Amino acid sequence: MDAIVAERGQITLPKAVRDALGLTKGSVLKVELEGSRIVLSKRVDDAISRVRGKFAREAAADGDSVA
Repeated sequence: MDAIVAERGQITLPKAVRDALGLTKGSVLKVELEGSRIVLSKRVDDAISRVRGKFAREAAADGDSVA
C-alpha cells in the first residue's frame, strides 16, 4: 500500500489499515525511525480497539473483505 505525503507533511492511512488496527479519530500513533524506515505503532492500547483490530485481522486472514 502506498500513501502520498501532502503539502503539510501529512499522510492518510489506508482504510484497511485503520480498520485492522481499530484506529479512529484521535488515536495516537508512535512514530519511530529504523534506519531509512518509518515505523508507526499504536500508542494507546485500549480494550475496544484491540478487539476490533483482532476481529478485522481474522476476517482478512479468512479471505473476507475488511470494509
